[in-house]
Amino acid sequence: MNIETQQLQDLNAKNLSTHKSQFDFLTQTLSNSDVDVDQVIKKLADFQVAIPSWALGAGGTRFGRFSYGGEPASLEQKIEDIGLIHKLTQTAGAISLHIPWDVPEDYNAIKELAALNKIKFDAVNSNTFQDQKNQKETYKYGSLSNTSAAVREQAIAHNKEVVEIGNKLGSKSLTVWLADGASFPGQNNFQTALTHTQNSLISIYEDMPADWKMFIEYKPYEPYFYSTVIQDWGTSLMLANGCGERAYTLVDLGHHLPNTNIEQIVSILMLKGKLGGFHFNDSKYGDDDITVGSIKPYALFLIFNELVYGMQNNPQNPELGWMIDASHNLKDPLEDLIQSLEAIQEAYAKALLIDQEALRAAQENNDVTLCQEILQTAYRTDVRPLVQEARLKTGGALNPIAAYRDLGVRDALIKTRGKNTVATGL
Repeated sequence: MNIETQQLQDLNAKNLSTHKSQFDFLTQTLSNSDVDVDQVIKKLADFQVAIPSWALGAGGTRFGRFSYGGEPASLEQKIEDIGLIHKLTQTAGAISLHIPWDVPEDYNAIKELAALNKIKFDAVNSNTFQDQKNQKETYKYGSLSNTSAAVREQAIAHNKEVVEIGNKLGSKSLTVWLADGASFPGQNNFQTALTHTQNSLISIYEDMPADWKMFIEYKPYEPYFYSTVIQDWGTSLMLANGCGERAYTLVDLGHHLPNTNIEQIVSILMLKGKLGGFHFNDSKYGDDDITVGSIKPYALFLIFNELVYGMQNNPQNPELGWMIDASHNLKDPLEDLIQSLEAIQEAYAKALLIDQEALRAAQENNDVTLCQEILQTAYRTDVRPLVQEARLKTGGALNPIAAYRDLGVRDALIKTRGKNTVATGL
């Protein structure tokens, strides 16, 4: 399905008058506080978030999975779906592939299709958390950390192959999420497992092209429940430092124990120049992978406060790679991704409104009350007109969800692909 520019313009026209009055009022209010509204809108328009190839179909739990119909059954269809999201939001300008699910048969054709949809290739992701068909060695007891040298070599070779695939597509980074761990005390020797992991990562790192980055993800539990080898940001940072200057920590919002101060982690990593990637989602209990901002919107705002500060004050940190990492058990996956993109843009916009100079002065004076007031003044601002204006200026929809439904996107996908297609990688 294609969404024509004229279709969006016609839909936008119905709400343009209301948007203009709301935007003008907000612009006047913010200008009175010396906010450069044009600069905020430019930053919102430039902000792009990668969509992972595995997030375009129905998610599920170990108890079941319920299809939505019209799911993308090929890499080509996944790119087309992201193209639809990007057309509506103008914020989803990249795709993150998961190998071996997304190996192109024709690299030139895939690159041409991505370019047609104005999609770039973000980080490529390896998969050593499950066995694949005809795989010689098993990852049942770990991959890069396994006691078996043969298993470790197989996992290393897979990661190197992922880099080769990404390099052909124009990607510049590899994300390693390691599921390795133990479910029972005494099952693993912690030191041996960590040492094997470090050596394996170094082998992968040294084989990467000189302009590539490695992102090392961490997670405190699951699929193993006694220990995971890379259980926290400190372990990830240590492993990254052990690899070299182009290896970084990746923060996933769902990969923390309850009440962890994620914004502090983000701040410290950026200070050290070691925050490389960021995965957006939300959670109530653990790695729930639900719609961004649906549970803890203020926490997301506080995290963005540190991200904005770091982007402005930590030149030693590289340009960040942004990605949504979610699972859609009840919603239309494309609608869920659109909602996540909107929540990300709103949190970013609110963080951009913080009077950083006033906040620094209040912090220096230990004026705790004023610090809270400055943050909450920005958070309580309805920034939706700013986000809408950024979309409008770049050719997107004022209301992407409403446009998605008015245009009958899901029905069109079902008509084209059928009700029983199942997206790969889930």
